[in-house]
Amino acid sequence: MSRDPSVFVHEQGLCESSDVGPRTRVWGFAHVMAGARVGADCNVCMGVFVEAGAVIGDRVTVKNGVQVWDGVTIEDDVFLGPNATFTNVRNPRSAFKAPPEEFVATWIRRGATIGANATIVCGNTVGEQAFVAAGAVVTRDVPAHGLVLGNPARRVGWACSCGERLPDDLACTCGRRFELVDEEAGLASLDPK
Repeated sequence: MSRDPSVFVHEQGLCESSDVGPRTRVWGFAHVMAGARVGADCNVCMGVFVEAGAVIGDRVTVKNGVQVWDGVTIEDDVFLGPNATFTNVRNPRSAFKAPPEEFVATWIRRGATIGANATIVCGNTVGEQAFVAAGAVVTRDVPAHGLVLGNPARRVGWACSCGERLPDDLACTCGRRFELVDEEAGLASLDPK
């Protein structure tokens, strides 16, 4: 197994994947299976499980106790709060195990935040810079910059790229401004890139 020498794996962590980006840290009691991809500059905290087939982008924070299953794709700059979890089978039954080709894809887009103890049900996409509150159960797509909470999760507002809740005029105190594309697509930035 050949990994970049800047990858840190705690002596009580298990990283079987060779597809781990530079400067990523895998802490104690975390398990990254062979066949999983973890990008550069990630922090995979204690007790995390990343299954073969899961994809984690660059600069992702994966806090303690998170499980990322095959079929789940986490894009760059995402924050996964403690004990956030994902699913990959719609109707799980122990006696009727779904083969990997029947796993249902889930996408967490760039810059999103998934709060502590949130559950993301498979087949859904959490949009760019969206904010899923702690304990929320996501059963449908979340638009870009959508702020959702509850069970089932419902949109209660919009979140800025900085993480603050946006006021009605969609202008954050940090200086960023947005416009509503539509309720399903979410917000787009008015600021030059």
